[in-house]
Amino acid sequence: MERVIVVHVGCADCEAAARWASWEAARRGLPLRLHHDGTPPAPEETELVVACARDVADLSASPCPCVLVPEGAGEPVAAETVLGVDARNPAAEAVAFAFDTARRWDVRLRAVHAWRLPADAAELPFGIPEDDRATWEDHEVHLLSGALRPWREKYPEVEVLEDVRLLSPVQALVRQSATAGLVVVGRSARDAASAVARGLVARSRCPVAVVPS
Repeated sequence: MERVIVVHVGCADCEAAARWASWEAARRGLPLRLHHDGTPPAPEETELVVACARDVADLSASPCPCVLVPEGAGEPVAAETVLGVDARNPAAEAVAFAFDTARRWDVRLRAVHAWRLPADAAELPFGIPEDDRATWEDHEVHLLSGALRPWREKYPEVEVLEDVRLLSPVQALVRQSATAGLVVVGRSARDAASAVARGLVARSRCPVAVVPS
């Protein structure tokens, strides 16, 4: 069965989404299909769904990876791929999608793990000792490195930059979106539209791929 890239009908007037879908379809060598009202294409036929960022709610429960393109986005570009990853519980499907995209585009993959200080750190009377903060951060760095190790072995041709940030996930990823070609995040099957995905899509400067687990 031939796979297709689908442009969601809700963004038919969004030139940026249509342009990105056409560009990616050509890179993958797949046909492009406009999704009209009615029965959507079967998941087993659909490689990717592309839509305007404002259609995130319509696609929040899609069984296929969705790329949401900001209105007014510039020309598609094969620039750095950014992966938002929880080093404690990495979403395998999103990680695989990001590595595969970086490999096909022949670009660097930046894996961003956002972390926060322990809840009791705010109660320290004289602030957070620098040694403690460095120890906590080193621990996060090791967690991320361990989470990515099997994927780096599977995709040895992909250059990976491990990026640990003391920020919220949305803040960390929005900052990187200014120079990225694509930001990739996972979506739990139990969480149709996570706060991270909604916040990121609303503020990202580049297309965002939301990959279901």
